Amino acid sequence: MRSKRIEEIKNYIYENKTLSLNQICGEFNISKSTLRRDLESILSAGDIKKIYGGVTVLPKKGLVPFEDRNISHPNEKMKIAAAASQLIEDNDIVFIDSGTTTTHLLENIKNKNNITILTNNIEIILRGMSYENINIITLSGALNRKTLSFAGNYAAQVLKNYNISKAFMATTGFSIANGVTNSSPVEFALKRVAIERSKKKYLLADSSKCGEVSLMTYCNLGQIDILITDAKPSQDIVEMMTKVGHKILIAK
Repeated sequence: MRSKRIEEIKNYIYENKTLSLNQICGEFNISKSTLRRDLESILSAGDIKKIYGGVTVLPKKGLVPFEDRNISHPNEKMKIAAAASQLIEDNDIVFIDSGTTTTHLLENIKNKNNITILTNNIEIILRGMSYENINIITLSGALNRKTLSFAGNYAAQVLKNYNISKAFMATTGFSIANGVTNSSPVEFALKRVAIERSKKKYLLADSSKCGEVSLMTYCNLGQIDILITDAKPSQDIVEMMTKVGHKILIAK
């Protein structure tokens, strides 16, 4: 009974976007004390936020062009990529996701030997041409100009043929409730396969993405072996990563 009411209240909030507590109580004929108990479950998903006297639906992040994302938090992204590059070892087979943070990985592996990179990231492909110690295998597909990457089901099918040592993943937002999310449906399948085929999964995400939610969840946060970011994330994330035996690496 209570679980059904909670779902009905959530749907009512989604439909109206912003509501006062009085409006919800009146619609469902419940007291404020009952509603406050229900809100504990409703707010846990992370896409509805409590405001003064009511609640509101948080906007989902849309797909932002590569050029716009590339100028956001540039110093943090370079520090994160530099820290992540230390996890790459000689003879590794790595997947490098599309993204403005993962693009900086190449600058920090000049002295590594016999690295094989699987990627759909056009910037990685172009920059990697000058590194003789790096073998690059491109994952072809349809060109996505907003993300400067190739994507689609064909790229995902190709990636299924490879055994990957480490995957360096990008995201537009991450949280415990909604996992690791991205805004591009055409890249969704490729990211899922990268997670499935990789022994180790690393998430490169600056602190502005902590708690954010975008269109699609491609993995749970608990599937990430190491979260590499520039500042300590929320305490619930710290506790969850510690509980499952995974790590958080703060780039300095």
